[in-house]
Amino acid sequence: MTTLTVTILVLLHVSFAPSLAAQLPGDHDTNGKSSSLLPPIATNGQPFPWIHMRLPETVSPIHYDLLVHPNLTSLDFTGAVQIQLQVFEDTSTIILHSKDLQIAKAELLAPEGPGPLQVLEYPAFHQLALMSDVLLVRGGMYKVRLEFSANLSDSFHGFYKSSYRTTKGEVRFMASTQFEATSARAAFPCFDEPAFKANFTIQIRRESRHIALSNMPKVKTVELPGGVLEDHFDTSVRMSTYLVAFIVSDFQSVSKTTSHGVKISVYAVPDKINQTDFALNAANTPHINYHFLMYSYVFLPDLAAIPDFQSGAMENWGLTTYREAGLLFDPNKSSASDKLGITMVIAHELAHQWFGNLVTMQWWNDLWLNEGFAKFMEFVSVNITNPELQVNDFFLGKCFEAMEVDSLSSSHPVSSQVDTPTQIQEMFDDVSYDKGACILNMLRDFLTPEAFKIGIVRYLRRYSYQNTVNSHLWESLTNICQSDDLDEGRLKDEGFCSQEKAQSGAPKWYSGDQLDVRAIMDTWTLQEGFPLVTVEVRGRQVRLSQERYLKTDDPSQTHGFLWQVPLTYITSSSSTVHRFLLKTRTDVLYLPEEVGWVKFNVDMSGYYMVHYEGEGWRSLTSLLLTNHRALSSNDRASLINNAFQLVSVGKVGLDTALDLSLYLSKETDIMPVTQGLGELVPLYKLMEKRDMEGLENQMKGYIVELFRGLIDRQTWSDDGSVSQRVLRSYLLLFGSVRNHPPCVATATHLFNKWRASDGNMSLPSDVSLAVFAIGARDPEGWDFLFEKYRHSQHTSVKSRIKSALSISPLQHKLKRLMEQSLAGEVMKTQDLPHVVISVSRNPKGYKLAWDFLRHNWHTLVKKFDLGSHSISGMVTGVTNQYSTREMLDEVRGFFDSLSEETGSGLRCIQQTYESIEENIRWMDQHLPQLKAWLDRQKNRPAAESSR
Repeated sequence: MTTLTVTILVLLHVSFAPSLAAQLPGDHDTNGKSSSLLPPIATNGQPFPWIHMRLPETVSPIHYDLLVHPNLTSLDFTGAVQIQLQVFEDTSTIILHSKDLQIAKAELLAPEGPGPLQVLEYPAFHQLALMSDVLLVRGGMYKVRLEFSANLSDSFHGFYKSSYRTTKGEVRFMASTQFEATSARAAFPCFDEPAFKANFTIQIRRESRHIALSNMPKVKTVELPGGVLEDHFDTSVRMSTYLVAFIVSDFQSVSKTTSHGVKISVYAVPDKINQTDFALNAANTPHINYHFLMYSYVFLPDLAAIPDFQSGAMENWGLTTYREAGLLFDPNKSSASDKLGITMVIAHELAHQWFGNLVTMQWWNDLWLNEGFAKFMEFVSVNITNPELQVNDFFLGKCFEAMEVDSLSSSHPVSSQVDTPTQIQEMFDDVSYDKGACILNMLRDFLTPEAFKIGIVRYLRRYSYQNTVNSHLWESLTNICQSDDLDEGRLKDEGFCSQEKAQSGAPKWYSGDQLDVRAIMDTWTLQEGFPLVTVEVRGRQVRLSQERYLKTDDPSQTHGFLWQVPLTYITSSSSTVHRFLLKTRTDVLYLPEEVGWVKFNVDMSGYYMVHYEGEGWRSLTSLLLTNHRALSSNDRASLINNAFQLVSVGKVGLDTALDLSLYLSKETDIMPVTQGLGELVPLYKLMEKRDMEGLENQMKGYIVELFRGLIDRQTWSDDGSVSQRVLRSYLLLFGSVRNHPPCVATATHLFNKWRASDGNMSLPSDVSLAVFAIGARDPEGWDFLFEKYRHSQHTSVKSRIKSALSISPLQHKLKRLMEQSLAGEVMKTQDLPHVVISVSRNPKGYKLAWDFLRHNWHTLVKKFDLGSHSISGMVTGVTNQYSTREMLDEVRGFFDSLSEETGSGLRCIQQTYESIEENIRWMDQHLPQLKAWLDRQKNRPAAESSR
């Protein structure tokens, strides 16, 4: 969630200001295009004087004075904005953005006095043209003022309405903003591109029963006639429009002062304000980001939990906003997963204050500079500030998720050309976030953490309050030892920059050329996909080759790709991490002695897969079966992942991967266990949709037996470390859903006791989902849970109940669950994507979910926005377990019937086609092998099968 664009040369037939008729320089040459060969026509029938999706650079905003007045009774708003402009080329036309706003008045505030501006609107590009009778002269400073109005949006973006129900059943409304990526223009006329940074001075009118919040602290409140209050906020730092935020609500707050003397507050609806202490403490933790600046960064954000919120959170500068589930925590109700998730989300948004807010990508093609960094830094910072959360146990999963998408032909480079709002929305995907984080982690390991940190300090210092592109980052990470900077001098003093230890600030990976960070990293950001490195050991000689890993039946699509791959490896003779930079398609390295086994991509710090030719897989499988702790948990998880993924491309036999999985009966660490389940469970999920009950049950039985010992050792409690608790929750839910008798018996007993207490008995939070899942199997239990959902004020409890309801085998209840989520009265519509995807994974619900998605498609794309992660998640989530030609044809038939305006060109649709085709190939090629292997396993003596 690739973009095909066509440059259309338009011969203009009308007279425009010369600066606007010309082709734009630089990046703008091939950006937004006209949709026809004729000039665009404004809504009044006149020619619109601009043909590009991107704005011209003839003028630039310096400062916005913005006034907004939402009415929470009529659910609309009015506003006025005064924009100070700097003129770079003589012009009489100003092009800016506006979407669904009624412009009541527009005037130019020139030095010689105010004058009216003619307003032309071109809704297809969300653009306004302000036509002046006065020439705006290059080098001059001017102001324009516009008055506007609109309805509060029914969607989750722009300036939108939100509501919540109090404990007494009263429905209350509020108004909040979500502007990223291109929705500030739906709240006020503006230059809505990230490079047009400006200062903002905001005023908000409200009733006395409400409060107003914005990016900056409030400096005063003025009472107006009629009892209306007008809050004035301090002028902001220079920032992009997508970071502007304001809220009008009846929120309450809790506050704390940081060690820097800065007051931080957390806001929530009154009935949930007692669930904000954890977030307040997490936000006050000194994050590693503080050490990345040359000065104390005292401008830290407030945090607000919004009842209706589409994404997880938003990094608005000074006022970060969150889903309630991403911020609210009750130590008596919330689970270990909740604690981990909330801490990570807050860390992500705080990281954005540096990576994204302070330094911002020039255009959305480099979104990963924001999101990849924030995803990476959330793990780095929480690992330092909250070591008890053991976040390193979960980072590897992000790389596996990214590879799942990046293994398809429809993937895209981390840095990709985008033009339209829909294309921009599609960039908010696993490639920008998770792949971005994983290649940064690889680069840090490659350069060493010390050198990487110094380079990032340089990057932030150089480009504070500015916009950047990829090359700025690579330049900052190059030649870090060639500077008199204080921190870099420290590296020299510590011997980091010695010739023996470093080359241009990095470890010596190979002899010869000087290290070129840009040349290396361009291979990871400017081309899609990732490499499969094949290793063949012959005595002391290790032969290496690389190719693109791609799930396709067309080998030609893997040609032409080459990466510079920072290889790491350990051997049976040495646990020291050895390094080698593979720059060519093939290469050879030599070991000091012959070894029993070699493991490449140590801890999977690199974003690549490894295939072991010859006896390589056999020797590693033998090691796992006899002494699996000779390898780290990340190494074990990566072997599981790589073995099963290589089955899909014909490099490894299914028998080899399944033989390796046998060692899991001895595994206890979370990452290998969850990865093992993550590779094995999808096999029977494919069968569930093919009516193959015999083989399906055989596969389920094998998995349950494989993990039976570990499941049976779990206690139904909240004891242990975070990783142990998260794993317990996972295993007991799996055992319960798979009808493992001890799990079903305990869960049934606990549910009956909990229901008998009318839901007042305290259940261990980590195991309550398994208990609820068993309870939701009969109509009475399902209805009881639904009513508890209706009245609960604890977001974490509601989340677990919602998941349990979607697991139920009761089809009429599953249908009701989706309908209720769409209606948005009892269940929030923001949760609908999760509900639909969860129902689609249910063997009793997958047809219901597909029918629901088709029948409500137009409503969904209007509510969640075309190209959004919510839409792409539903498209791929509902369909990616289909594996028959009949279902592929049905899916194609629906999506091919859509128009471009309703989503026919979405990347997620191409991903869906590829995934189903891959599933068909896998099932056709491997089902006989799977059945034969399971039959052999069933007949094998127990002692032998568990070796």
